[in-house]
Amino acid sequence: MAETTRIQKALSEGGILSRRKAVELIAQGRVTVNGRPARPGHPVNIRRDVIAIDGQRVVFPRKKELVYIALNKPRGYVTTTSDELGRRCVTQLLQGLSTRVYPVGRLDRNSEGLLLLTNDGQFANFIMHPSHHVRKTYRVTVHQDVTDEMAVHLSTGVNIGTDGQVEMTAPAQVQVLSKEPGRTVLQITIAEGKNRQIRRMCEALGLEVARLRRTAVGPIKLGMLAPGQWRELKPAEVGALRNSATASAPLEAAVLAPEGKPKAKARPVAGRPARGGGRR
Repeated sequence: MAETTRIQKALSEGGILSRRKAVELIAQGRVTVNGRPARPGHPVNIRRDVIAIDGQRVVFPRKKELVYIALNKPRGYVTTTSDELGRRCVTQLLQGLSTRVYPVGRLDRNSEGLLLLTNDGQFANFIMHPSHHVRKTYRVTVHQDVTDEMAVHLSTGVNIGTDGQVEMTAPAQVQVLSKEPGRTVLQITIAEGKNRQIRRMCEALGLEVARLRRTAVGPIKLGMLAPGQWRELKPAEVGALRNSATASAPLEAAVLAPEGKPKAKARPVAGRPARGGGRR
């Protein structure tokens, strides 16, 4: 049986029009299928049917090979494909890769570690969607000593709003990896992706971040991948990442002992309201 898809979806996935624009042109009668006006949801086979816009036949590209990349982003690179200021972009690190790919989420210029890139837009949107609670783990070095109360505060939620605005973070898992005078290394796992979230969480508690490195996205680990190096994800890894997005529940606030076992279930800091686990 011939494979069909809704016409607005076919035009969108083929890079011809956005879905909204496709629906608009269809409603205006400017899109035809085999010489007849199309209707929203019209099933089409892009290899068999003749689809035209304003009388001009649409040529769909052949199905592209999907590529999924894990990159160890070094400091000093911006997470974009081009930059008007001439700064170095992460895609410049993908030497030998002929396929054009795009970052899945962001790491700011001064952050480093695991960054995923792909040409599969549907996959990227699925992984980044806030309802899927994909967990991201970071190794964070701060200049100050981190008290137990600070660790609990980071885990239960921090107001990272500015100019008097309230913007609470969702529960996180926090682990103190090492401590010495004037220096603490934390591992923080979050399941949301606010702009510069980890840095803003630390700044809200008066902690200055000296180094920030992402070590995992869902089940995908940074491992021994050297800075500036990349590798393709195996099909099983892509599947595991999809499954983690489907199955992930919201994080519960927890402060972990160095060996990874919970010290105790984190409780809200005095004077701050308790938070539910579902907010992103």
